[in-house]
Amino acid sequence: MANRISAIRSPAAATELPAATQLPAAAGLPAAAGPSVAGALPVALALLAGLAGGVLGAAPALADAPMAFRSETVELPTGDRTFPGGDSAAAINSNCVTCHSAGMVLNQPALSRADWTTEVHKMANVYKAPVSAEDQAAIIDYLAATKGRP
Repeated sequence: MANRISAIRSPAAATELPAATQLPAAAGLPAAAGPSVAGALPVALALLAGLAGGVLGAAPALADAPMAFRSETVELPTGDRTFPGGDSAAAINSNCVTCHSAGMVLNQPALSRADWTTEVHKMANVYKAPVSAEDQAAIIDYLAATKGRP
């Protein structure tokens, strides 16, 4: 363990470790035995100090580097799955699939009508989905009939 600390900290700092962290060579312990439990805390603290010094020492260099942004283009797979149900699914197919796949919605747990109402109103009021009040009612009716529970 002392070798690991020396690799992280400077050799001068490693020699300053308390004696409790050094391997008791006179006790005949093999080199891989490591420090005693009582000496483990100072070793752990020295290790953390070495790591913190290395991380904090690099911070000014990172702050001086110019920030660079680049644009990325991501192509998402298109989904051709729609909500089943023909005319009863018209409102949900014309509004909800703009943001949600039909598969994602249809794989949600069954909710009560009150819970579906809360979810649809959240989409319109909190997330500002442009869904008319008439379509909201039709979507709630559809979800309550398709994925509803009492």
